[in-house]
Amino acid sequence: MEKDTIVFFDTTLRDGEQSPGASMNLKEKLLVANQLAALGVNVIEAGFPISSQGDFEAVKIISQQVKTSSIAGLCRASEKDVTTCWNAVKYAKKPRIHIFLATSDLHIEKKLQKTRTQILDMAVKVIKYGKSLCKDVEFSAEDAGRSNMDFLCKVVEAVIDAGATTINIPDTVGYTTPIEFGKKIAEIRRRVPNINKATISVHCHNDLGLAVANSLSAIENGARQIECTINGIGERAGNASLEEIAMTLKVRPNYYNVKHSIKTNELYNTSKLVSRLTGILVQVNKAIVGANAFAHESGIHQDGVLKARETYEIMSPADVGVPESLLVLGKHSGRHAFFKRIKDLGYKLDEKTLEHLFEKFKILADKKKTVFDDDIIALIEEDTSSGKEAFILNYLSATSGTGTIPTATVKISKSGANKKVKTVTLQGAACGSGPVDATYKAIDKIINMDIKLTDFSLRSISSGEDALGEVVLKAEYKGMVYSGKGTSTDIIEASAKAYMQAINKAKLFYDNKKGK
Repeated sequence: MEKDTIVFFDTTLRDGEQSPGASMNLKEKLLVANQLAALGVNVIEAGFPISSQGDFEAVKIISQQVKTSSIAGLCRASEKDVTTCWNAVKYAKKPRIHIFLATSDLHIEKKLQKTRTQILDMAVKVIKYGKSLCKDVEFSAEDAGRSNMDFLCKVVEAVIDAGATTINIPDTVGYTTPIEFGKKIAEIRRRVPNINKATISVHCHNDLGLAVANSLSAIENGARQIECTINGIGERAGNASLEEIAMTLKVRPNYYNVKHSIKTNELYNTSKLVSRLTGILVQVNKAIVGANAFAHESGIHQDGVLKARETYEIMSPADVGVPESLLVLGKHSGRHAFFKRIKDLGYKLDEKTLEHLFEKFKILADKKKTVFDDDIIALIEEDTSSGKEAFILNYLSATSGTGTIPTATVKISKSGANKKVKTVTLQGAACGSGPVDATYKAIDKIINMDIKLTDFSLRSISSGEDALGEVVLKAEYKGMVYSGKGTSTDIIEASAKAYMQAINKAKLFYDNKKGK
């Protein structure tokens, strides 16, 4: 008997990006989308087109450029939302319209202020309209985890008759438990007469830490599409983690008896890319992709692994793409070795970008004795994540020491608001409680924006005593939170880069909002 196939529906670019401070620009979203396609994701939910012009453009461009995966857009149960969604995804080789509507009494009465009859009519009407535009239409029964089973089954049957090809049963607030959720999927399969005409999907949230367990329970009971995100990011406590579900199915093939298209050796690279671009760090003990996932400190464990890896490792690091060796590159390395290593790391870049990165690599190699894989990845992602910049840091000098007042001097180029206004160079200095604080105060003097630092973290992201430091921060401007990332062997420089990135994001968003 042939194994059933699990469809992986990734919503990192939609639900994942809704994590506070995790927003990405268009270039960053396209990077993630291409990596998700390389990972083997079946359906990429690229965004919520009607939510903003930026989201619409992102979904549209991803639809135009990513051809190996289905591209979905999310929309509410209204013709305007569905039309906007279709106008964004219609360029895809395999487009999908994803419509959601609440089915729990709590949402129906308190949020939507409607009746069950009205909700049923709305669902049928909007699915029929979506089907008139696109052959692949998914319906999500929002808050299905807390919905009345009789009504939920009635809605599911009706929307399948109306043309829905996928039925999503979300545990929207992470309320259910694995056995309970599995029984819900089994009951839907048993009670809905036309259920075989559609794929059952699940979208589990992690409010009680049960998203992955609930998703796996759903698979055991007949769900064949799993909605998840890289690193489990998303609203509140996040979503089911794609890498954890994929590896569970790989490690326990005889138990689940299903197949899927995920190329698991791309999981580690995908995880790191999403972490860097969103500014959301992966906890060190995170399953599959955490820094300690394949680390052993206990003498007993070390002895066992040396004798037979399987004694304490149920999967190989290579299975998920964790690098087991370091590439040694330095200032004497040439272009061919550098370009080959970039290719080996899975990046496909044009010649101009490669030459630009090589120049940055040589500068870094002069500062470090050895340049490792993490250094190269950091250079690539810092270079490709930058969008339009209103401010450019040209010069930074910071002094600090025992008995010395920390002082910083900065020089920044400010681009003109239009072609008639020329770029100007501004200079400022300030004192602070430390060199980073002084640097930020000097920058604040120049940019004249009331921006407030809300979170700051520093870590080493490569090996050696002269390792690259990465600063990840969040800053608030006019009620919105923006993330920034910066890397350098000098932590003051890394701090300044991260702050400038957050400032530029805030400036670009605010100027676009005002229509500049």
